[in-house]
Amino acid sequence: MAQTTTERRIQRPVRRRASRRTFGHLWRHLFLLAMTAFAVFPVLFVVSAALNPLGTLSTAQLVPTGVSTGNFAQLLTETRFPRWYLNSLVLAVSNAAATVFLSALAAYVFSRFRFRGRRAGLYGLLIIQMFPQFLAIVAIYLMFSAVTDLRPEVGFDTHWGLLLVYMGGALSINTWLMKGFFDTLPVELDEAARVDGATHAQMFFRILVPLVTPVLAIVGLLVFISTVNEFIMASVFLRDPDSQTVALGLAAMVADQRDSNFGMFAAGTLLLAVPVLAVFWYLQRFIAEGLTAGAVKG
Repeated sequence: MAQTTTERRIQRPVRRRASRRTFGHLWRHLFLLAMTAFAVFPVLFVVSAALNPLGTLSTAQLVPTGVSTGNFAQLLTETRFPRWYLNSLVLAVSNAAATVFLSALAAYVFSRFRFRGRRAGLYGLLIIQMFPQFLAIVAIYLMFSAVTDLRPEVGFDTHWGLLLVYMGGALSINTWLMKGFFDTLPVELDEAARVDGATHAQMFFRILVPLVTPVLAIVGLLVFISTVNEFIMASVFLRDPDSQTVALGLAAMVADQRDSNFGMFAAGTLLLAVPVLAVFWYLQRFIAEGLTAGAVKG
């Protein structure tokens, strides 16, 4: 039976919408594929360079002509990489733990107490974050020059000194993030604990900390990654090769012989990514909850 004019008029816009929907889905998939290729290309190039038997930048290709673990063996046996690796992990874990602890204490105080200067302190922390840390590098250098003369155990070429510098920025945007998470917890929890005779320390460690575990995990992860990748402050404080981190050691290794040592450099970056990925995979169940819940209330 032939279609009527009315039926054809109804089907025509339906076909147009279906074709537009299909065209839109096609472009979205093409865009996602292009972004995925853009993100994966550097990773594949580094893996290829690390497995390249020649180990030079000029011979590095996206698809290597041969596969060898010689760059890894040479990096582990002929350089101070194991020492650098340990230094990076110790600094990253220590800084992450100290930052999480101090930020959690500050966030608890700003969230649960009302005192003079509270608002000024919060906005002061926020304003300080607008200025990069390296702007104060000259002042910090002069300060620790005097500290090194008086107390060399926390001066230059010591991890304690660098950790003190890192902890100077612990009360930063992390405090704001944690405060937003603490604000989501009902005050009735504190009142009930206070009725039962709990102190502020008991309320913080036994009641509130287990409830804010997601935001503690996300802050610890972010601080761990930033400490592993940090270069500017570490390059100023850690001048002794045995006290340097992986970032400093690899940078010095390719400073003069970038072409010949590029294979070892790529191998070092892959080995450094292992603990970062391990921490990320372990804490990934807290990431989404920690980022979203901390932004509910300010």
